[in-house]
Amino acid sequence: MSVPIRPIADPSARADAAKILRAGGLVAFATETVYGLGADATDETAVARIFAAKGRPRFNPLISHVPDVETAFALGQATAAARTVAEAFWPGPLTLVLRRTEDCPIAWLTSAGLDTVAIRVPGSADARALLAEAGRPVAAPSANRSGRVSPTIAAHVAAEGFEGLDLILDGGACAVGLESTVLDVSGERPRLLRPGSVTREQIEALVGPIELAGHGDAITAPGMLASHYAPAAPVRLNATTLRDGEVGLDFAGQLGAATDLSASGDPVEAAANLFALLRALDRPGIAAIAVAPVPEAGLGAAINDRLRRAAAPRG
Repeated sequence: MSVPIRPIADPSARADAAKILRAGGLVAFATETVYGLGADATDETAVARIFAAKGRPRFNPLISHVPDVETAFALGQATAAARTVAEAFWPGPLTLVLRRTEDCPIAWLTSAGLDTVAIRVPGSADARALLAEAGRPVAAPSANRSGRVSPTIAAHVAAEGFEGLDLILDGGACAVGLESTVLDVSGERPRLLRPGSVTREQIEALVGPIELAGHGDAITAPGMLASHYAPAAPVRLNATTLRDGEVGLDFAGQLGAATDLSASGDPVEAAANLFALLRALDRPGIAAIAVAPVPEAGLGAAINDRLRRAAAPRG
């Protein structure tokens, strides 16, 4: 039986989705980053359904989504750095890792047993309206099988065939197309755990130098697994030519391939196209997806982070 797909802009669809969430069900919904697979973040059983549906390791924490800054800082302790970046980038594609407040209701399973919580106020007004109607934080990792390419349109979610998914709220193509930047502001010095469209340079302009998560660091936030965002086909990075049997994912025409993240070399356009084009190229019988070099500066760091994880050895 197919999962109903309704527009997230429809107030009646959001009202029905909010009822499903409050009852412990699963709702996939559009945000400006990617589509999320949502459940009541305060309900251990509902959150367990997310892990089961995605096949996600339970040591990998989830982001809880809330409608406003006030709600966020009722759940996690606001440091000075947290307030500074929240004022600049919320609502938007930034997740903050905060120490739990004393009475934080977020389920321990949501945060993988850690004493921190990952919180985001999404930039999508429709997503915030859904969260306000639900009346509780909503845990929502990307709506794809664990480790696979993230969804940026409703059809990507439907194609995953999730068991137990009650409703998909369609908001069209995601404007950003990459998961949120994750910044740990629970300690004395902010630490970038996952790059995204809010860049390191933008953050450091506000709070000064920040630390960077290293390879092999403990998993304290989503998106830190070595192999992640991966198509079924192998991915070869920094390709300058195409080998036999490969298909090309170009950037600024370097490979002369038909499929280009951005023919003009625009990193914003490339980020928005990345996951959809990886899905489109991923088909049986190809030797690999060969990806042209993408400059590392600014948003390119986030694009390359996703590509490196897509190309990493599979578990």
